[in-house]
Amino acid sequence: MKYYLCKFVPPRADFLTTMSADELTWMGQHGVFLNDLLAKNVIVAHGPVIDENGGYGVSLYQIADQEDITSFTSQDPIVKNGVGHYEHYVMLHLASRP
Repeated sequence: MKYYLCKFVPPRADFLTTMSADELTWMGQHGVFLNDLLAKNVIVAHGPVIDENGGYGVSLYQIADQEDITSFTSQDPIVKNGVGHYEHYVMLHLASRP
């Protein structure tokens, strides 16, 4: 298995408070997408982070050795619609509750 901390970087610092109607729709789809991966045990946890310099999202992935992390994050509806991007950080291991 491979493990990643993935940081969703929004397109602007005030994104969480200034989303357009389209961006709100895509963020809803983003949540459904991540919850689906959570249900499939691909994601261990995910959620928004509030930061004084601008919020962002974090998700913890656990994927098979032959899988590529970008094959997952590139399919996120918010990314597919050109709003923000992901940074991927390799983790040596990931301990979690069963």
